[in-house]
Amino acid sequence: MKFWDFQADARRSTKGLLGAFLLLVLGIVVSVHLGLALVFWTPALVMVATTPLTLEQAAVTYPTGFLATNVGLVTLMVLGGAWIKRDNLRQGGLHLARQLGAREARPALSHAEQQYANIVQELCIAAGARLPQAMVLPRDMSLNAFAASWEAKDAVIVVSMGALEYLSRDELKGVVAHELSHLHEGDTRLNMELAGYVFGLEMLFNYGEEWSERGVPVFGWPLMAVGWLGWLAGQALKAAVSRQREYLADAQAVQWTRNPDGLGRALRKALWQQDHAHEAAAMHSLPGMRRGAGLHSPLIAHMLLVDVEDSDALHDAWHLGGADWLASHPRLEERIARIYGQEQDALPLQEEHQRWVNPFSAPLPLAKPEG
Repeated sequence: MKFWDFQADARRSTKGLLGAFLLLVLGIVVSVHLGLALVFWTPALVMVATTPLTLEQAAVTYPTGFLATNVGLVTLMVLGGAWIKRDNLRQGGLHLARQLGAREARPALSHAEQQYANIVQELCIAAGARLPQAMVLPRDMSLNAFAASWEAKDAVIVVSMGALEYLSRDELKGVVAHELSHLHEGDTRLNMELAGYVFGLEMLFNYGEEWSERGVPVFGWPLMAVGWLGWLAGQALKAAVSRQREYLADAQAVQWTRNPDGLGRALRKALWQQDHAHEAAAMHSLPGMRRGAGLHSPLIAHMLLVDVEDSDALHDAWHLGGADWLASHPRLEERIARIYGQEQDALPLQEEHQRWVNPFSAPLPLAKPEG
């Protein structure tokens, strides 16, 4: 894997997409102004078309501050949406992780969690990064993880219990390196900012809908049309940025671990779990166990190692029969092919000759009778 080239490509693509996002917002401002201006010009144009009046005679007078109001309206919606979404992470990554059911890792009680905590420390030293809080999502047997932070001091890395159970040390190291890259590059904050701007465009649509419901569709419809098209384009750009950040995190994980097979094998196991969902569920159908229960929150959809959307959701109308233009993650097959330089088959979760068994889960030996 040419991880240096992939990192450069991902960063370059991100800058291009962010530039396109800025142009989109500017285009929305212009479109709203032109759309509302057309509302004022429509009666004059009808008069010119049906009477002998000329266009100069049917002059249109705009209200005072018409341009400033239109620009201010869109700016207020976009920035207001960003402020609302930003507030979701203001309390920090630790608060968000606990809200989703995660707890701190317990190295003293579990060898697997001790190993996980050691990996986090090792990679932070190698990357020169600040040590985040290592956390676990208990009773979740999917292969997944996410990182969250608003500032460096509140950063967390969360892995599922399934990742601790089914991944070897090298595989878990690749997953943690991927999540540490998201923290290192500030991806959590970037994605939340973009989500806020998209939410602002949705607010513009809702504002137009409110005008229509009040019986003023002549103003409401232009705002609804521009708001909906802007929201859809914004969603596509936000998803494209998220996919590039996933490629970047994959490449940095390979750089920091110097082992493409670590993250590669973890993703191949996740691919097997995705393709054999029913069989994987049967393997851990124990009381209290669940798959992905805390990971379906829209707050962290773009932060996850693996997208938790099911196959039905990926083939709904928004995804145009399976197209990935609104998906927050690249297809697992594409990520795996980038890491290895070629396509690779999925790997089963359990491999008997490599699977680690938690010694604390084994029964204690019985005491030998005296004599």
